[in-house]
Amino acid sequence: MSAELTLGAEEELHLIDLESGRLSAKAPRLLPRLPADRFGAELQRTTIETNTPVVRSLDDLRRVIVDLRSELSVAIAPAGVTIAAAGTAPRSEYADFELTSGGRYGRMQEQYRMLVDEQLICGLQVHVGVSDRDLAVQIAQRVAPVLPVLLALSASSPFWNGQDTGYSSFRSIIWQRWPSAGSFGRVADAAEYDAMLEDLIASGVIADKKMAYFDVRPSSHAPTLELRVCDATPVVDDAVLIAGLFRAAVRKAEKSVESGAGWQPRSEPLHRAAMWQAARSGLSGELLGQGLHPERLPAEIAVRQLLDRLRPELEELGDWGTVADLLEDTLARGNSTDRQRTAYAERGELDDVVALVVQDTAGTPSGRAEHPSIAIPSYRVRAGDEAVGPGARPRPAFRDLAAFFGGWDAETTIERCAARDAWTREHEVGFVVDGGVQAFGCDLVPRTVSAYEWSQLGLGLGQRARAIELFLRDAYGERRIVADGAMDEHQFVGANGWDPDAMRLPASAVRAPVMGFDLVRNEFGGWRVLEDNVRSPSGVAFGMALRELMDEVVPDAPRPEHLRDPRSVTRRLRDTLRTNATAVTGNPDPVIGLVSDGPAAGAWFEHRRLADGAGLRLLADSDLDVRDGRVVVAATGEVLDGLYLRVDRDASALRNDHAPDLGSRILDAAEAGRVHLTNAPGNALVDDKAMYVNVPDLIWYYLDEKPLLDSVPTYRTSIEGERLSVLDRVGELVTKPVDGEGGRGVLIGPSASAPEVAERRREIAANPEGWVGQEVVQLSSHPTIGPAGFDPRHVDLRAFVYVTGTGPDDVHLADVALTRVAPEGSMVVNSSRGGGAKDTWIIGDRGDTEQEDS
Repeated sequence: MSAELTLGAEEELHLIDLESGRLSAKAPRLLPRLPADRFGAELQRTTIETNTPVVRSLDDLRRVIVDLRSELSVAIAPAGVTIAAAGTAPRSEYADFELTSGGRYGRMQEQYRMLVDEQLICGLQVHVGVSDRDLAVQIAQRVAPVLPVLLALSASSPFWNGQDTGYSSFRSIIWQRWPSAGSFGRVADAAEYDAMLEDLIASGVIADKKMAYFDVRPSSHAPTLELRVCDATPVVDDAVLIAGLFRAAVRKAEKSVESGAGWQPRSEPLHRAAMWQAARSGLSGELLGQGLHPERLPAEIAVRQLLDRLRPELEELGDWGTVADLLEDTLARGNSTDRQRTAYAERGELDDVVALVVQDTAGTPSGRAEHPSIAIPSYRVRAGDEAVGPGARPRPAFRDLAAFFGGWDAETTIERCAARDAWTREHEVGFVVDGGVQAFGCDLVPRTVSAYEWSQLGLGLGQRARAIELFLRDAYGERRIVADGAMDEHQFVGANGWDPDAMRLPASAVRAPVMGFDLVRNEFGGWRVLEDNVRSPSGVAFGMALRELMDEVVPDAPRPEHLRDPRSVTRRLRDTLRTNATAVTGNPDPVIGLVSDGPAAGAWFEHRRLADGAGLRLLADSDLDVRDGRVVVAATGEVLDGLYLRVDRDASALRNDHAPDLGSRILDAAEAGRVHLTNAPGNALVDDKAMYVNVPDLIWYYLDEKPLLDSVPTYRTSIEGERLSVLDRVGELVTKPVDGEGGRGVLIGPSASAPEVAERRREIAANPEGWVGQEVVQLSSHPTIGPAGFDPRHVDLRAFVYVTGTGPDDVHLADVALTRVAPEGSMVVNSSRGGGAKDTWIIGDRGDTEQEDS
C-alpha cells in the first residue's frame, strides 16, 4: 500500500457551564494549563479542540480519544466547566458567541461578519495517512459518494438557538455557508489543487490555505487526507466507526487509482443534494444511494450497503469485525440526534438534552447504558416509530409496557383479545352500518402522549379553534376579512359547507363549541394538523370506552403517574354546552338536548354515552316541537335551552309529523336568542378540505399570532397553477375530495396503481373545484399486539377542543383523544376502511390531573 493509512482525529468540544448548562467562554483561561500539542483554541471562546497522536488501529484511536476527553474534563472541572461533543450545544444562542483573540480570527470576523458569529458549532475531523499528495487529491474526489452516510451517522445537532431546527445536522448547514466549503470539484493532481487554492487566496475570498474548508482535503500541515463533514459525536465509538469506514473508503479509492480504473464523479448538484438529505434526515429518514443517479433508500439500508461495499477493504485492514459490530451498536442506539429528540420529547426541556449530551460525552465509549433495554424480537422498526427506537429497543416511555406485553405468550394474547372482543360486543361499542353494529377493532397496547407534548398540542389546537370560531362568526356576519382584503368573498360564500341559514344566528353565539382535529406525527416526531372537524366531530365516547376496556381486560398493565382520566370529558362537555346556552338565553340553569337519529345513527353508541354522562336529554327530531317561540320536548313541554345536534342533516331539514317545518322554527328560536345550537348550521364550511389551506392565514388575521401547529402542505386544484402541479404529481401526492369524510375518495399516490392514478387525473380535470392534493406525510407508527407478538401500524390522533368564547381561556383541550390505527400496509386510519383504535394515555403535569366526573 502506497498510502500509510494511519489514523488520527481532531475533536472540537463545547465548554458547558455545569451550573447553567449554557456555553462557557472560558477557553482562553483554560488552555494555558493544557499541553499545546494535544489541546488548541478555535474561532470561538466556547470551544477547545483535541488532537490525537497518530495511531494505526481503531482500538488505539478509541483509547486516545477517551484519554484526551478524560484529561480535558479533569483539567477544567475546577472551573465549573465540562465538555460536550456535539455539532451544536443544545442551549446555544447567537448571543453566546465570543471571538477568540488574535489577528487571524479578528480578520475573519471583519470579513465574514454574521457567518463568523454563527460558528457555535463543533465537528469531528478524521485523518487518514496518505503521504503522496497527488494520490490524496485523487482519493479525495473518489470518496465523495460515501460522505452523506458518514454525515448521517455523526448527526448530533438538531437544536439551534433554542429550537429544533428540523435537521439532524444543522451544524453542516451552517458550515456549508463558508465560500470554500463543499467539494473542490475535479482536479488532475496536487499541483492543480494547489493552484486552485492560490487562486482562491488571491481572490481575497479566503485568507489562507487553512480556510480550504472542503468536505475532504489534503491536510495543510500533515501527510494525511482529512474528512471534515461530520458533526462531533458524543459517543466515542461513533467517531471510531466513522474513522473505520472512512479509512476503508480511502483504501478502496486508492486501489481504484492504482489499477487505473476509470471513474465518473457524481454531479455537483446531486452531491450537494445527497449531503443536504443526510443533514436533514440523519438515520431517521431516507438517504440517497451512492450511484451516479439518485436512488432514495431508507437510511439503514444505505448504511448497510456502504458497509457491504467496503467489506473487502475492512477485512484487508483487519477492521471488519470491529466496524460491523460498531455499526450494529449505532443502528441500535441511534445517532445523537435521535437520542436528543427522544430526551426532549419527555418534558420539552433543553436542560434534559444538555444532560444527555454531557453524559454521552463522558460516558462509556460504546454509549451503552448500565442497564440497557432489551430489544423487541423481530420488531420491524420504522422511522418515526413513537414507542420503539433504533435497534428495536423500547423508548423510555414504552419500556414498562414493552416488558409487560413482551411477557405474553401466544395463548395469553389470544385469551386477552377474546376478552376484548367479548367486552366490545357486550357494550355494543362500534359504528352502526346497514342496521348492524360494526365490530370496533381495538388494540390492547396503549399509546402514550407526554405531558409536554399534550401541553403544546393544547396551545396549538386552542389557537386554531379560536381562529376558526372567529372566522365562522365573521363569514356569516360582518365579513371584516373581506373588507380588509385578507380573503375574497368567493372563497367561502357558496363554497362547500356554506349555509345561508347560519347568518340568522346571534352574532355573539358560539358556533362551534365542539371541535375535533386530526393530527399526525411525521418520522421526525413533529405534529401536523391533517384535518379540521367542526360540523359534527365524533370519537369522544370511543376514547372513554377504550380506557374502560383496558381497565377491564388489561388491568395489570403498568400505568404511568399522573395519567389523565378520559371520563372528565363528560363534565367538560356539560359545562361547555350549559355555558353557551346561558350566554344566549340568559337561563342560569339551562336544559340541553342531544338530537340524534336514534339507533340507526352511525355514532349511536356515542350519542347514548355522551347524553348519559353529561346529563343531556337524548332526543330524536320526532321528540321536538316549538311552542311560543321556545324549543320544547313534545311529550312533556319541557323547555330546551340548547340543542347539541348530532344528526347528518342540516338544522333546517329537521321535521316530524306534528311539525313539518320544525327546522325552520328552531332556526327562528335560535335567531331570537331562545335556544343555542351546538354544531350550528354552516360549520361544515370549515370542514371543507380546500378551506383547510386558509386556517394558518385565519390565525394570522384574527389573532395576529404565528401558527403554533403546522398544517400539511395542501394544493387547491381550483387554482390553475396548483392544479397543474397536482395533475403532474398525482402519483406522489394524497388526493382527496373536498367534501370527503371517513377516508372516502382518498388516494395515496405512492401506493396507487397506474390505472388508479390515471383515473384520479381524469376526475380532477373534470371537476377542479372538488379536489385537493396534499404532500404525503409518513405517519408515525406504534406497536400493536397479536399472537405473533408486536407489529408496527401507522396511527393518527383525533383530539377535541371545547369552546365557550374566543379568548385564550375560552378553549379547552379535552383529556381524551382517539388514536386510530391503520391496517397493515396502509396509511388510511379510518375505521370504515378497516382501521382500528387504541387507548391513548395522556400524561398530566404533577397536580393538574383531571378528576373523574361524579
